[in-house]
Amino acid sequence: MRHTAHIVSRRAFTLVELLVVIAIIGVLVALLLPAVQSAREASRRMKCTNQLRQIAIACHNVHDTTNFFPSGHKVTVNGTNYVYYSNWAILILPYIEQQALFSQYDDTVSNIHINNKVVRESFVPTYACPSELKPKQLLIPATEANSGGNGTIAYMSGSYRGSSGVSATGFDQWAAYPSEVMVNMAQGSGLRGMLHTDWAGGVAPERMANITDGTSNTLLVGERSTRTTLNRGTFWADSFNLYNLSGAYNQSASMLADYDACAKVASDVAQCKYGWGSYHPNLVNFVFGDGSVRPIMRSMDMKIFTYLATIGNGETASDQ
Repeated sequence: MRHTAHIVSRRAFTLVELLVVIAIIGVLVALLLPAVQSAREASRRMKCTNQLRQIAIACHNVHDTTNFFPSGHKVTVNGTNYVYYSNWAILILPYIEQQALFSQYDDTVSNIHINNKVVRESFVPTYACPSELKPKQLLIPATEANSGGNGTIAYMSGSYRGSSGVSATGFDQWAAYPSEVMVNMAQGSGLRGMLHTDWAGGVAPERMANITDGTSNTLLVGERSTRTTLNRGTFWADSFNLYNLSGAYNQSASMLADYDACAKVASDVAQCKYGWGSYHPNLVNFVFGDGSVRPIMRSMDMKIFTYLATIGNGETASDQ
């Protein structure tokens, strides 16, 4: 019996066909990548808003316990000597599941004391926006020596600052030196924010009843990140004037997430020191006094932004 062998010829891909397939795959990846990045950013922004909401709830828990919102930062004044103690981000630690860390903070000594080294250098996930380009940075703040340090005291970075109020030329009058605040006492709640300087003989931390503009119209905490000059960024445990408090300016440079770029265009570099900024496209997230988190566009009318920063000037966001 004769067996006939069948030879089957198989045609391989030509080089041109292979290149075409690779090119098609490349085009598909190029089309899909922005969508994937956008989805990831949406997820990061959602987590960021949730963290800001947790911070607001913690501030309200402090109010329920003490009848006051937390101090922006606590300062004692002795002539020209200013000693800084705790701040709002330290005071709310027990209410964001950080009781153990809070227990290690010694508020009977200054913020820069060796007793508080562990707290100053600790990373707290709630205080770091997921969109942060360089999270978990242990750095020496640019003006660390001004707070009584020796230029060697490091702090852990963060992404959120409290709203101290409306700022003035050269300094933030509610986040900065008490002597400067006293000059503007006559303006009262027309300048103060929900979280501002607290010192003996000065303005006490705010009560709910003091927020006469309404908590839904008043900023509490917002984002502050910078891609340049990182030692001018946010340090959550630093109680010195300008590292976990910011103010509202009437100029949009203060909303740039880039300290160097801000310094090039700002009419006053204080706008950059006490500014805001985030890595979310075209917006900065803020949590308001009522716990609602809303984005503020960088193109917003900055006069309205200053209205939102004060607790009792009678303005609303619709005022022009």
